Amino acid sequence: FWQDIVEGKSYKLIFYIRSVGPVDLRVSLASADGSLILASNNVKSSSGFQKWSKVNINFKARESDTKARLQFMLTKETTVWLDQVSLMPRDTHKEHGFRSDLFDRVNSLKPKFLRFPGGCFVEGQTMKNAVRWKETIGPWEERPGHYGDVWGYWTDDGIGHLEFLQLAEDLGALPVWVFNNGNLSDEVDLSLIGPFIQDALDGIEFARGDHNTKWGKARADLGHPEPFDLRYVAIGNEECWLPHYSGTSFFYAAIKKAYPDIKIISNCDFSSNHFDHPADLYDFHIYTSGKGMFDAAHHFDGQPAATGPKAFVSEYAVYEGDGGNGTLLGALGEAAFLIGLENNCQVVELASYAPLFVNANDRKWTPDAIVFDTYQSYGTPSYWMQHFFIESSGASLLKSSLDSNPSVISNAIGWTDENGKQHIKIKVVNFGSSRVDFNVRIKGLKNSSRSVSVDVIRTVLTSSSVVDENTFVSPEKVVPVKSSSQEMATGSDWTLEDVLSPISFTSFDLA
Repeated sequence: FWQDIVEGKSYKLIFYIRSVGPVDLRVSLASADGSLILASNNVKSSSGFQKWSKVNINFKARESDTKARLQFMLTKETTVWLDQVSLMPRDTHKEHGFRSDLFDRVNSLKPKFLRFPGGCFVEGQTMKNAVRWKETIGPWEERPGHYGDVWGYWTDDGIGHLEFLQLAEDLGALPVWVFNNGNLSDEVDLSLIGPFIQDALDGIEFARGDHNTKWGKARADLGHPEPFDLRYVAIGNEECWLPHYSGTSFFYAAIKKAYPDIKIISNCDFSSNHFDHPADLYDFHIYTSGKGMFDAAHHFDGQPAATGPKAFVSEYAVYEGDGGNGTLLGALGEAAFLIGLENNCQVVELASYAPLFVNANDRKWTPDAIVFDTYQSYGTPSYWMQHFFIESSGASLLKSSLDSNPSVISNAIGWTDENGKQHIKIKVVNFGSSRVDFNVRIKGLKNSSRSVSVDVIRTVLTSSSVVDENTFVSPEKVVPVKSSSQEMATGSDWTLEDVLSPISFTSFDLA
């Protein structure tokens, strides 16, 4: 899908070459139509390349083009084979291969964990196309890659086990590794499951083992001597209905014996059925309409504090019909759902939107949180909605009540910033088409004998239409808008008065 080449920036090209005779090859970064050379270099060999040989070329661009192409031109007729061609900018985040602007998009959400390498991507339709983590480490050009048959494309596994662990570390997030335990069409007899269990144990050792272990040494040899902070692993994805899932107990027992502190996630939904296999958490996935997601805010209501596994809502998104390519309505349904999860934090431990990224040139699924192409990106309304929940991890859910209104859901949390200052955050979704008078009454303030100033930051996510979306042309059509004010509070009770816009998500940050 082309390459963004920027004047003055440096790029690294790697490829393998073989030939039947002498080679005089001109390699160039060219404009989209090939008329303008942005950077070039020559590869010459009078004896040719009888065996596969690795070539490294560094470019510094003289011009710019957002849809540049890579050109190979021979000055003389000969036969040449090329393989494993990779062109990368030099300025990736910490030189770890991730585009800096896309890394920043994710980092601004301050994620607490990263689930990888995916869901359906992990399982595959057939065993031959399953992800095998050991084939995703080591030099990129030596990785065999595999066909992602669920999504219909070949992957070179350039983002492999180590790169995902590294990305989580760079984000300051905990890695959550999902490993393959079977497939949609192939079955493994339980008497033959041992090697699959060992493969999972090896993957954990690669992440956590010290340099004296086999796989810990392999990680250290690849440039990361310190172990990663792996605390969660998930056994497969959406395979609870398959006969081979009875093998989950074997995986659980083996992992717990070797790593008793690791939390193990089942992909069976314990909220709707009882299962007899052990688990520390269980997967809960939901893809539905905007109204369906708003109503799902109450899915966990009434469930007592968990004595068994807690929920890991590892995939949620408004997907059907009104989800479009990422609409305001979808984001509001998801916001209501997350408020519901917070209100039921006694039975829900983790939650993550899915999918995170989509390349606009190759949409396999829609909507997604972040849309990108070769040189630009934008966040969908669902992406911006998640910014309202950044302070939620580690916060305290405050006791609150809401007067009856079927189109409104809210809650309040208390949290402390890095300077020790205490804050209250009130979040409220108005899913209706009318304005709503919203009065917040806070009881139990400590300033009963004097008036004090309260800083109020009001943040609103809304737009003129419920189906409004962000695009490359209008990347900030639907984004949060902030305003601030100072209010005086006197006595132990204090009331904040506001009017909620129709179809909106509003937060009030009080300090």
